[in-house]
Amino acid sequence: MTGNIIGERFVVVSFGESHGKCVGAVIDGCPAGLELSEADIQSELDLRRPGVSRVASPRAEEDRVEILSGIFEGRTTGSPICMLVWNRDIDSEPYRMFVNRPRPGHADYVARVKYGGFADWRGSGRFSGRITAGLVMAGAVAKKLLSKTLGVEIMAYALEIGGIRAKNFTLDDIRSKRYNNEVRCPDEAAANEMIKRINEVKEQGDSLGGIVECQVLGLPVGLGEPIFSALDSDLSKALFAIPAVKGVEFGAGFAAARLLGSQNNDPYTIVDGKVVTVTNNAGGVLGGISTGMPLVVRVAFKPPSSIAKKQTTVDLSSMKETEIEVKGRHDPTVVPRAVPVVEAVVAIVLADHAIRAALIPPVLRG
Repeated sequence: MTGNIIGERFVVVSFGESHGKCVGAVIDGCPAGLELSEADIQSELDLRRPGVSRVASPRAEEDRVEILSGIFEGRTTGSPICMLVWNRDIDSEPYRMFVNRPRPGHADYVARVKYGGFADWRGSGRFSGRITAGLVMAGAVAKKLLSKTLGVEIMAYALEIGGIRAKNFTLDDIRSKRYNNEVRCPDEAAANEMIKRINEVKEQGDSLGGIVECQVLGLPVGLGEPIFSALDSDLSKALFAIPAVKGVEFGAGFAAARLLGSQNNDPYTIVDGKVVTVTNNAGGVLGGISTGMPLVVRVAFKPPSSIAKKQTTVDLSSMKETEIEVKGRHDPTVVPRAVPVVEAVVAIVLADHAIRAALIPPVLRG
């Protein structure tokens, strides 16, 4: 398999470039009989698309999904599902100057070397966050499949932007408030501070990183295939495929390195006849297998590399140092638009593992 394919049973193939004709995904292995429409996909895509927020890129793509195959009379057929959106609002000219002057923080230079100069440089090509539209399409199918068959609920949200961290929120707040503001944060006070900080940095021609947290409720015990297909390792691999991701942690994560074993261990107890843990420092995964407790994963995003400030680079044609300023339409932070992407990627991996564990049948009835 190549680097554009993920999954063993619920297989997703990603295709397209930022300024190419389209971006999309093909799913192979989705069970037959799942009720599915373009509206199901569109509602997720609308959460990701640019041009709808003051703290995101002004690129005005409609991102209207088209399902080309795999659906008949409103249900999946069991054959490959091909979905795409067309790229309409394209302005490639500002990127021409970076053909020989690679942008710091971007994949320009490494892509040029790896692909012998043939990589599509327009809008960062295959390395653009634009390709996540295809992941969201596939994730929308996976989310519906998990919800309908297992009752799984997946909720991601902005936990931190520019050092400002959400602190005061509940599960109900996540469900009802995360999309009530531009930064997708369930803590309204923190959201206001995040927006203020983003606008300050944007005026300075700079950008901000942050953290998206995702909680998954309703997972059964037993998902995961140790050791190289452990649930957390497969999730980590998939999440690192999202452009700008630089870190992934589960449960206590790196904080566990500063705890005693007696503090980090999650004691078992019985609640309503079920085995549960009193705490959840493991984040819902032990030994690479789901525990039945909420899956908690945090994803760290670097600041967008396209900034208006002058930066030092090299001119590959003359092999001398030079300076560049990156102009165009860019996100001052990717965190708000990454929220539905993280949900989608988590859903794709969980759907694959649920099918592998025979928890989802090949044909859905009723």
